[in-house]
Amino acid sequence: MGDTANNTENAPKKSFFKGVKSEFNKIIWPDKQTLAKQSAAVVAISVALGVVIAIVDIGVVYGIEQILKIG
Repeated sequence: MGDTANNTENAPKKSFFKGVKSEFNKIIWPDKQTLAKQSAAVVAISVALGVVIAIVDIGVVYGIEQILKIG
């Protein structure tokens, strides 16, 4: 059982880096137009979500202030 652990420690590191390089070569990078569209979509959705969260926050704060005034 201890012999198998020593075999993995002595394994050549070059095979790992060759595997990483071969996997890296399989990546299909998006073109500039696709990248621009996806980036614009992410920014637009982030801004829209920020606005929605701000509106909900203002509503909750207003509601709590009204509840505290009543009491």
